[in-house]
Formats: sequence, structure tokens, C-alpha cells
Amino acid sequence: MTTRPYVLLSVAASIDGYIDDASPDRLVLSNEADLDRVDQVRAESDAILIGATTLRRDNPKLLVNSAERRDEREARGLPPYPLKVTVTRSAHLDRDLKFWHHGGDKLIYCPESAVPGLRERLGDLADVAGLGAGLDFEAMLDDLGRRGVERLMVEGGGTIHTQFLTAGLADEIHLAIAPFFLGDPAAPRFVNPGDFPNGPGNRMRLAEARTIGDIAFLRYLPEEKVE
Repeated sequence: MTTRPYVLLSVAASIDGYIDDASPDRLVLSNEADLDRVDQVRAESDAILIGATTLRRDNPKLLVNSAERRDEREARGLPPYPLKVTVTRSAHLDRDLKFWHHGGDKLIYCPESAVPGLRERLGDLADVAGLGAGLDFEAMLDDLGRRGVERLMVEGGGTIHTQFLTAGLADEIHLAIAPFFLGDPAAPRFVNPGDFPNGPGNRMRLAEARTIGDIAFLRYLPEEKVE
């Protein structure tokens, strides 16, 4: 039986729960020290997943930035960069996005109907895997497990985080709180409305809380998963 990867959701948000503003430019919520923490978590992961909307909006490279951490990965027999994964319902992913042209291997999950279009558009820039008629996240985790992914870091956005959490598929949450408010209803939030297993009657366990400069870092274990 295939073992699914351990799923870690990573997010930085304002005090009022926004992960970006509504402008075309990406809002940096973390400070330098917290971004270095994120880089360490990336280096410890086998794959990093980001949703297609966030990919188009932020145009990230999604790399392990530290050369020392890349060297440490290679010393352990791993590629210098984790597998980069995105999830999309359509074939509308520009081949000029930075995601495809930096780092190591890339993988796209999509409905079966979108596979031909994505393969034609992106060619050898990424592997494309169909998930049937829709986007079955459990099937996606099963496939990642078959590919040898033991630890998956999910970096958003809100729709992706919501899908993992409402399906009870997250093992851990890293939440970095920036010391300011946004208050913009047009801006994206950490999660969207949904039916979450961890409601008031099933509180998560706070496994860690510390300050990183002016950032409050919180580590939660949903459904009281033990370390």
C-alpha cells in the first residue's frame, strides 16, 4: 500500500488573516529571518506545492535559496531542489512563468481533459498527470507517494489550503502572523469558507509558538495529530 506524504501547510498572513493585498504586486508579509525559516522548511521537503492561481498571480521561482542547504540535500543523495508541483483545472499556464525555468523537476496535476493542452503548451518543461474528471486531492497524494514524496510542503493559496483542510488532509500548519492589518475585502485570505473538521468542537493542538523578530510563528497540529 502506498504511503501518502506528510502534508505541511505553510502560510504568512496579516493579523486579520489576509495573505496578500489586491494590488498586482506580491505583498511580502514575512521578515528576513522568517523567510530563512521557510527556506529551511523547503530544504527539508521532498516536494513543494502551489496552486495555479497563486502561480499566475505571484510568478514565484519557489526555490531553496541557500546554497549550503542545497549542498546538504545533495550530500544526502537528494536533488538540490525539491520537486515543484502545481494544481490547475485548466490548461492556462504560461510557459514564460519563472516556476518552469528555475530549480529542478516540475509536476502538474489537472483533470484528464486538460492534459493534452498542458502537454502541448509546456512541452518538456513539466510532467503532466491527470486526476480523472476533477481534482481528487487524495488521489494526488497517493500518486505523490508512489513517486517517493514523503514530505509535502503546501504554500497556497487560499483555495488550495481550504481544500486540504476541509478534506482533513493536512498534518501540520505553519502560520506566520505579520504585525499589521490589511482590511481589504478584495484581498485573498488564508482560507475560504468551508466545512472544516477542526471547528470549535475539535480544537487543533498548538505545538509551538515563538517570535521571529516582529513575526509571531505558530505551529498547529490539526485533529490533534501527534508528532
